Amino acid sequence: MNFSETIKLAFSAIWAHKLRSFLTLLGMIIGVTAFMVVLSLLQGFNSYVDEKIAGIGSNSFTIRRFSFDDFKDSDTIAAAQRRNKDLTFGERDFIRDHAQLIDRIGAKAGNTNRDVKRNGETLTSVSISGSEPVIADIEKRDIAEGRFFSTPENENSARVAYVGTDVANKFFPRGGAIGQEINISGIPYKIIGVQTAKGTVFGQPQDNFVELPIKTFGAAFGGLRNQRAPYFVVTAKNDKLMNDAVEEVRTLLRIKRKQQFGEKDTFGILTPDAIAKLRDAIFGPIFIVIIAVPTIALLVGAIVIMNIMLVSVTERTKEIGIRKSLGARQADILKQFLMESATLSALGGTIGLIIAEILGFIITAFVFQTRIPLWSALFAIAVSGGVGILAGLFPAWKAARLDPIEALRAD
Repeated sequence: MNFSETIKLAFSAIWAHKLRSFLTLLGMIIGVTAFMVVLSLLQGFNSYVDEKIAGIGSNSFTIRRFSFDDFKDSDTIAAAQRRNKDLTFGERDFIRDHAQLIDRIGAKAGNTNRDVKRNGETLTSVSISGSEPVIADIEKRDIAEGRFFSTPENENSARVAYVGTDVANKFFPRGGAIGQEINISGIPYKIIGVQTAKGTVFGQPQDNFVELPIKTFGAAFGGLRNQRAPYFVVTAKNDKLMNDAVEEVRTLLRIKRKQQFGEKDTFGILTPDAIAKLRDAIFGPIFIVIIAVPTIALLVGAIVIMNIMLVSVTERTKEIGIRKSLGARQADILKQFLMESATLSALGGTIGLIIAEILGFIITAFVFQTRIPLWSALFAIAVSGGVGILAGLFPAWKAARLDPIEALRAD
């Protein structure tokens, strides 16, 4: 019996028992849908982190008061708070003047939340931060309208603002935000630039912010200290010099702070690799658990298929006897039932994949970016078909070994 005939027989058997086939498919549909939705969320999250790292640049890193290791537990963070001091502009200048392997270094500060007002309208809980002009080049800002701050504006603590699209659309829905004023804590600021919309991440808006020159931010919000202390963003001259640039900056900052050999750093340097490793360390075990749950659903679907195929063998005993009496070999019967279970499972996997795609569009629109790679879609269908073959193996073997005489006697 050739392959096309086997396929026809499989579809005929499935179509002859539509309701039973659908209920059999249901377990596999649910399993594949759950598996693919979870996988698409994980892929979307990883892509988001990688995109953020790429946006900052693979040759960029930040210098902060604390490192990731300082947050291991309450004792380590308490010790770090006593040991690590706020970064200063003097340290920024020392690094800039003595480093040979870095391209740019700039300071940022914040964030703090404030209400923003204009002409009686209010936008609540807006993120307010401060930046030096060079940050626009370091972070490759995508400016929709206007421009970023200039060095004279920062040095003179000018009351100018670079805003997100949520702020611009709230107060200027018809456009024309550039040159207009908004009020923060009773102080007016002139909008000079609007950033291209980024949307939301985990339901959190990325465009509800106001960015000020860092010296303006310090003057308006009580100085650059504690939670408002500056941190530095640095770029190496090229990707190949990244690790050397990090070590050079670490050495210079240790010299500036007069740290002894073997003494723990009193600051933290965060690199793209460190961020990726932290993501893997934190979410790796969680991802395994999350993936394991829908895998159980796939297993349940396989058990359902096996049970239904065993029932099918019992119901079709006489059919098997007739086919054997007409010359069908054990291999032909085996292929017939294996193909039937594989087809059932693959159909369930395909339907589950379609449902997962639809749910992915909905989640992307309202919550978080999801992504189903082509390889994972093909893998899901292949796995569902493979699960069907494994689930149908015993029923098919049982059917193939039936004695034709005994089978013909069955009612």
